[in-house]
Amino acid sequence: MEKIIGIVAVLAAGAGIHLHAQKFDGLALTPPMGWNSWNKFAGDINETLIRETADAMATNGMRAAGYVYVVVDDCWEAKERDRQGNIVADPKKFPGGMKALGDYLHAQGFKFGIHNCAGAKTCAGYPGGRGHEFQDALTYASWGVDFLKYDWCEHGTANAEETYKTMRDGLATAGRPIVFSLCEWGDNKPWLWARDVGHLWRTTGDIYNCFDCVLDHGSWKSWGVLQILDLQNGLREYAGPGHWNDPDMLEVGNGMPMNEERAHFSMWCMLAAPLIAGNDMTSMSNATHEILTNPEAIAVDQDKLGIQGFKYSARDGVETWFKPLDDGGWAMCILNRNRMAKAFSFDWKNANVTDTFARRAANFSTTAYRLRNVWTKKEAGTTSEPLMAEIPGHDVLMLRVTANSSAQGR
Repeated sequence: MEKIIGIVAVLAAGAGIHLHAQKFDGLALTPPMGWNSWNKFAGDINETLIRETADAMATNGMRAAGYVYVVVDDCWEAKERDRQGNIVADPKKFPGGMKALGDYLHAQGFKFGIHNCAGAKTCAGYPGGRGHEFQDALTYASWGVDFLKYDWCEHGTANAEETYKTMRDGLATAGRPIVFSLCEWGDNKPWLWARDVGHLWRTTGDIYNCFDCVLDHGSWKSWGVLQILDLQNGLREYAGPGHWNDPDMLEVGNGMPMNEERAHFSMWCMLAAPLIAGNDMTSMSNATHEILTNPEAIAVDQDKLGIQGFKYSARDGVETWFKPLDDGGWAMCILNRNRMAKAFSFDWKNANVTDTFARRAANFSTTAYRLRNVWTKKEAGTTSEPLMAEIPGHDVLMLRVTANSSAQGR
């Protein structure tokens, strides 16, 4: 198999041949959901960890909630390629090999995800994909990979758009439908060109486990939840079924207080963001489990209309967001960015909620909508009366706003 992969790669990529293929259509029609090893474990990964994670997700409700991609991030690779130039797994960390791991995940009802890099080396210093795109795509296909997260370290002077197109073409040539995740950090505005290249693209640098912080590493920064949220401004028109803005993976379960984790998850759902968990699945608290598996919040994220939410108003650190939904209703999320609780009121009849991008308008002045609290999972009245609430610090009030014929004319 290794010799065949090497020969086909040379035939496909040699002599400047460029196939100008297209990405696989029909994938990621809703934002991908799954788990990734990096946020919690970084490079401390192995075959046993991935299998135990999948075992836990199969029984703790995560798989049933929709988290089906199990993605092995950086540091799975051996330090060098083999003699034929094929990328291979570290034999100590993954003694059974990546195909066997993929088979195990598939047997458990999951999809197999893997990480590599568009540069000469990965961010952790392992072999990257530059110059081996077609060869690696064939390798990944032979392992049964379903999701490729492709990073942007050690890229030198490479052009981002052309580099990612090369990997896209390699995946198309390999022939296995693989969700292609461009982890380019938003450096070259991938939302402008990546729709026909991949299925999701990072819009920012890395998230880290803080609600309202910036961690300066000198030559680059890690961003807190609110900072990443702010960096999504102006990007919603580029997202939709099969092509998603990716504000990075979830930090739910990695140490923030429950209110901040709930707000984090809620806003990612409002953004129609990929929901890629990054916590320890084998020791998850009940509180974290309740956040990650809340079916009503997930339904907002996975709504098949595929429209990213927008900020409707902001005052005194309290933001009101709306997201149009396929059933003609809306998701509404009130985010309190302050540490202290804030009183909030909303007069539905005097609100003009119009989304010109989605061509939707909420007729609150003529139609009474039913309100449901997404986190308490209880009915919360209708839009016939002004909404009055106190929003705890670093928390949200998240509502599903549904037109109800029984509420008409009240």
